[in-house]
Amino acid sequence: MESLTLTNRDATIALGKKIGQQLVAGDVLVLDGDLGAGKTTFTKGLAAGLEIPDIIKSPTFTIIHEYQDGRLPLYHMDAYRLENGGAEDLGLEEYFDGDGVSVVEWAEFVEDELPADFLAIHFKRTDDDNTRILEFEPHGQHFDQIVKSVVK
Repeated sequence: MESLTLTNRDATIALGKKIGQQLVAGDVLVLDGDLGAGKTTFTKGLAAGLEIPDIIKSPTFTIIHEYQDGRLPLYHMDAYRLENGGAEDLGLEEYFDGDGVSVVEWAEFVEDELPADFLAIHFKRTDDDNTRILEFEPHGQHFDQIVKSVVK
């Protein structure tokens, strides 16, 4: 598993932007990590890479935020509230197979719905409040290439 150490918020946004510029319709990213680990900050950068001008907010209370005004739509999902089921009723496969990019937080609660190819990014906090270690787990050749392009 490849990893990167990021030492500030701007580096997290820059990484998200670099990855976002390489994404295509139907791509799925799975983000996991503690609250405050940088998942939404990363997604803000990803949205910038998709040329989305909107302010990106955590979808904790809405489950899915849709952003349509970029190079590709962004579907930002927080599956935490699906801990006790209900994922199959949301039609997630329509998002995953659709015209945009899906970012899923707390994906362990929708694991059965995920496509075969996706990129998992694990956000790890450190003793330094600003530093994060990101571990990349690509599933599929497309995501292997993306990881190789950002981890050098």
